[in-house]
Amino acid sequence: MKKLLITATLISSTLITNAAIAQGNAEAGKSKSMTCSACHGADGNSIAPNFPSLAGQGESYLYKQISDFKKANRTDPSMTAMVAPLSDQDMHDLAAFFSAQKLKGGQADPKQVARGKLIYKTGIKETNVPACMGCHGPTGSGNPGSKYPQLSSQNSTYVEKQLTDFRTAAQNPDQDANPMGRHNDPSAMMRNAVKTMNDFDIKAVAQYIQGLQP
Repeated sequence: MKKLLITATLISSTLITNAAIAQGNAEAGKSKSMTCSACHGADGNSIAPNFPSLAGQGESYLYKQISDFKKANRTDPSMTAMVAPLSDQDMHDLAAFFSAQKLKGGQADPKQVARGKLIYKTGIKETNVPACMGCHGPTGSGNPGSKYPQLSSQNSTYVEKQLTDFRTAAQNPDQDANPMGRHNDPSAMMRNAVKTMNDFDIKAVAQYIQGLQP
């Protein structure tokens, strides 16, 4: 009995220690983020439209994406080399740092806002496209607990590419033979959501998202 108690204590201590190590340290992440700043900005607000802003993004979502790049579950030529030397703790620290930064508001193209808002708020019934706000919230704040990302003020060029990549993956389901697009969304949620969207609607909703204020 005594041996069992000692073993249980040791296991419990190990689990607690591992959990503590797994927590991100924003201050440590700041010093590790220097190489990220060229694309994502020193404070996580990217000025390059094809790179996402990371400021204020959910910490668990950021960790998952960095980890997915590391595992090649998500691919991008510019990210592959960047994540190669990162340890698991590095990824947690970077996620904590960028999550703690303040996101700056963006502006949408007024010509596309009406269509983009309609899709974001109500979806497209005729082609079974669900409303974006169902998962990402009315203002694009996301759902950190469910690891649904914050979308508000995200660069429209980046959003457009991600939606297109999800659509490409949905239309090419045999990923073993033809690994096209993006397919690291749990249960293919995004692939199913955008697979019938056309280019015009993708551009419109991307513009509306860029104009959502954090």
